Amino acid sequence: MTGTNPEDLRSYRWFGAERTSGLRAFGHRARMRQLGIDAEEHLGKPVIAILNTWSELNPCHMHLRQRAEQVKRGVLQAGGFPVELPVATLSETFCKPTPMMYRNLLALETEELLRSYPADGAVLMGGCDKTTPALLMGAASADIPAIYVTAGPMLRGTFRGQPVGSGTDMWRLWDDARAGLAGDCELAELESGIARSPGHCMTMGTASTMTSAAEALGMTLPGMASIPAVDSAHYRMAAASGRRIVGMVADGLAPRKVLTRDAFTDAAATVLALGGSTNALIHLVAMAGRSGVQLTLDDFDSISRRVPWLANVSPGGAYLMEDFYYAGGLRALLRQLAQVPGALHTDRVTVTGRPFGEQISQAPVYNDDVIRAPDTALAPEGGVAVLRGNLAPDGAVIKHIACEPRLLKHTGPAVVFDSYAEMHATINDPVLAITPDSVLVLRNAGPKGGPGMPEYGMLPIPDYLLARGVRDMVRISDARMSGTSYGACVLHVAPESFIGGPLALVRAGDLITLDVAARELSVNIPERTFALRRDQWHPPPPRFTRGYGALFTEHVTQANEGCDFDFLARPGRDPDPDPT
Repeated sequence: MTGTNPEDLRSYRWFGAERTSGLRAFGHRARMRQLGIDAEEHLGKPVIAILNTWSELNPCHMHLRQRAEQVKRGVLQAGGFPVELPVATLSETFCKPTPMMYRNLLALETEELLRSYPADGAVLMGGCDKTTPALLMGAASADIPAIYVTAGPMLRGTFRGQPVGSGTDMWRLWDDARAGLAGDCELAELESGIARSPGHCMTMGTASTMTSAAEALGMTLPGMASIPAVDSAHYRMAAASGRRIVGMVADGLAPRKVLTRDAFTDAAATVLALGGSTNALIHLVAMAGRSGVQLTLDDFDSISRRVPWLANVSPGGAYLMEDFYYAGGLRALLRQLAQVPGALHTDRVTVTGRPFGEQISQAPVYNDDVIRAPDTALAPEGGVAVLRGNLAPDGAVIKHIACEPRLLKHTGPAVVFDSYAEMHATINDPVLAITPDSVLVLRNAGPKGGPGMPEYGMLPIPDYLLARGVRDMVRISDARMSGTSYGACVLHVAPESFIGGPLALVRAGDLITLDVAARELSVNIPERTFALRRDQWHPPPPRFTRGYGALFTEHVTQANEGCDFDFLARPGRDPDPDPT
């Protein structure tokens, strides 16, 4: 139990009272003195753990060491005692084979740190793609008061006088280079101008999608997610978050009081209205499971059919996150979204302790081309569709707002690749006879097969087709795709091919049908042919035989289940450590 009395604090189990609480408490207090901390600095005060994902190899978080100091300032101002704890950093730019493989590791670390140390509350600091779900998953499992401080998007990139977005414009210019339309000089200039400040991607990629989802869930202070990383408002928001967590401890406001089913359906609606990343579906399903909430792909598809696309932000739209912030930010978009009947639940509580609707009711829109109203929406439905059929009995997803419209209903012959390496080695081979109507299929790239479900889903178009002006084709895989990517890419096919999912049975030349309006993904072969191929299929050997890779392979769930570990997704909560 939490409260304002020292005995009500969780940290009291460690430190107790002077002279009356036993040898273990004496030892804990003695070690605090070893750290140079006097009794009056921490005894009887809420101890706030600041979990910081700062790293010298994570440019998205390169400023979080400094931001932690602002958080500490806020904690001290409110009468708490801050302690900074480093946790794993999941750098989307450097971590191989994919940081998705380590999301659950950070979630586990977060949960166990909060459980095993004398923390009354926690400030979670992250922003790069996988850190947001990982930190919130761990905090939901530990269920002590927690608030999230997002890293914030970097400033817009620049290339020859034009704004460019991280990831998205890199893919475009790279395709131009492969088509012979751009050279080394252009690539070198883009390399130096596309990512020019601290912060995560400033398109509506996975990072901005997930930090926006965290705010929509109610786990950040209002307005947190949209602030550019280097804006002074970000400093102030960090300090305000430090002050607020102390109040949350006094109120006993833990994550599971915030992370309700209404909160998760609102976050799903927000992601869809933003035209956000397909990765959000996996992460929100996993986060919901940790919170005791069932969230399914069918929930996303149902919400998508009634929620319009309102954020004109790249990769689907025309602007970047800096423009989105100046236009009013996420609060302004949520106010517009709230006009759609049944889209949001405005009475639920957030980390502020007040109703969600209160924090968005007066948010103005300063640029109505960036943040649209429902009657001027970019599309009447949300940005992601869930597909099913004999190729994806447990579901697949497509970000259809990022596709060329001609491909939203398409049938074509399959060209099949059994690995990412094979695809890159042979994609330009004329023997494959790939045409614009072909359907490129990559398998063995899912949670177990990838390993870790890498972002391979934006399969490359052959150079000779790029040179002819082809910029989109239907592509299907059990992989994920960067939130900054685009194109007619069907992703997250479940169950994955590595464990014998239907994608493993597709052969070159099979006709595959994609019909987004009908939510269909099917291969046009008789069931008896499917059954014969299934009988002939043999599982490949596991990717790992030991270590974390083996743990991951043995316990990760499929994409439609959130790719969490089965033993972490179980209901229930482990006990706090024995105080004696």
